Amino acid sequence: MSVTVLFIDQQQKKITCQAEKGDKLLDVIHKAGLPIEGTCEGALTCATCHVVIEADNFRQLEAASDIEEDMLDLAFDVEPTSRLACQVYLPDCQHFTVYFPQDF
Repeated sequence: MSVTVLFIDQQQKKITCQAEKGDKLLDVIHKAGLPIEGTCEGALTCATCHVVIEADNFRQLEAASDIEEDMLDLAFDVEPTSRLACQVYLPDCQHFTVYFPQDF
């Protein structure tokens, strides 16, 4: 199933791309050429892929692991719906909205 992913950057610029259910969010970000690093490539040893997920979409995700929560403690501008993009797999939905943190 195709998912329309809407990215909103720090200046409120909107970037839309298509992805598939089950795609890793960090891979979608990189394919779109967006400026999120993901330095550890999903090994959960950094927080450089920190993003904020829209609340309705956040509720569709599996809960973050304790290790992910620990890494989020190292990130700036963490919100209640913050996640590491390397740990997010797109759920079965039509639209998925992601915000880039302000202190990026």
